[in-house]
Amino acid sequence: MNTISAVGVVGSGTMGRGIAESALRAGMQVVLYDSSQDALSAARKHIEGNLQRSVVKEQLTAQQASDHLASLKTAGELGAFSGCQLAIEAVPEILEVKLAVLASLAEHVAGTAIIASNTSSIPITRLAQGVANRDRFLGVHFFNPVPRMPLVEVVRTLHSSDASVAVARDFVESGLGKTPVIIEDRPGFVVNALLIPFLLAAARMLDSGYAEAETIDTSMRLGCGHPMGPLTLADFIGLDVVCAAADAMHRETHDPALVVPNNLRRLVEAGHFGAKTGRGFLAHETSE
Repeated sequence: MNTISAVGVVGSGTMGRGIAESALRAGMQVVLYDSSQDALSAARKHIEGNLQRSVVKEQLTAQQASDHLASLKTAGELGAFSGCQLAIEAVPEILEVKLAVLASLAEHVAGTAIIASNTSSIPITRLAQGVANRDRFLGVHFFNPVPRMPLVEVVRTLHSSDASVAVARDFVESGLGKTPVIIEDRPGFVVNALLIPFLLAAARMLDSGYAEAETIDTSMRLGCGHPMGPLTLADFIGLDVVCAAADAMHRETHDPALVVPNNLRRLVEAGHFGAKTGRGFLAHETSE
């Protein structure tokens, strides 16, 4: 049975606001923190827009949407997390940034609160260095778009207590109505350990001139039944995210399948991250 009723989320980017929205839709109180007030305003506007679209589709009543939005508190200080039973870090995939955030976060939440990271690639055990009470720290890896994706990887470290893992599992399953998979702390966890080499192989095929982007994507959609091709998927995830995940996993494993090909590296260096910037392996219309 879910015991979490108040959730704090650090970082109001794509993943942070998605986690916040999912918790709101589940009837929880949410505190969303960001150092940028503009980012917080954009996140609230995004969540409100999604809730209103659900009203138009008759998935929510107008009152339910209003109640959910009223349960969202935005904050520029981590002191606002004092009443949260669970705090989730969802800042950029930079080890030093995450360690600093987690160390500060541990000072502001209650001693009984669970602290979690949404990292997709950095070892959870390494991030535990930033947390005083490591038995209450673990990974909860959501997938984009968070409100629609039904899987969450719950990643335990050697320090994580059984009680903390049980609380996180129940939060995901009973609280959010998603499917948790409990796994050990390994490079890429489960999903990215399979997905990232696949995406890099598609990028490598394109880079070598073996096939054009449309041919690669169409072949995987129609030949393997994938909902979207690997290059489209990489653009949707964010080429910067794919590149960072590959680099982090390669540092751990030295697997040549995780070496980022030239075309992907150059796109990221040029600031072409995919759908969110309007250009990646493919051209996209930006929504913002």
